[in-house]
Amino acid sequence: MDTPIKPVKIIDPKVGLTKAEHYCAYQERSQQETRSKLYDWGLYPKDVEQIISNLIENNFLNEERFAKTYAKSKFNQKGWGRIKIKQGLKLKKVPDVLIRKALLTIDGNDYLETLKHILQKKAALLKEKEGYKRHYKLQQYAMGRGYESDVIAEVLKCSSL
Repeated sequence: MDTPIKPVKIIDPKVGLTKAEHYCAYQERSQQETRSKLYDWGLYPKDVEQIISNLIENNFLNEERFAKTYAKSKFNQKGWGRIKIKQGLKLKKVPDVLIRKALLTIDGNDYLETLKHILQKKAALLKEKEGYKRHYKLQQYAMGRGYESDVIAEVLKCSSL
């Protein structure tokens, strides 16, 4: 039986910084993601915090930029609603003020159109014929995708799904 290969631990902070720069340059990262990765690599807490500050100073890490990119991509690619995006950002320990800014980057009309599209696709797959149950299932589905109940109710009221 093969034993799993243990990753090589990084002890030198300079190597850690270089590796972290590549890690952050590849895609936007939150401070928490980067911090966790540095600890995974085996760096000491004082080195981790120094590397994090270097990454921020050199603009490899920018929490606001990360939050906006995260919100836009989760909305555009996965069709997530604001509630689910907010939860995702909270899990990544992004400050509330930056979460609010990030959510403002989502266009209101695009938001409603995406919700309509998601509900239309789901409605086409539903076998339920009874109106009330159908409406309830669509509402639950949209809430699971992170949309607000008042917005869902408005979209369902205005369209014939």
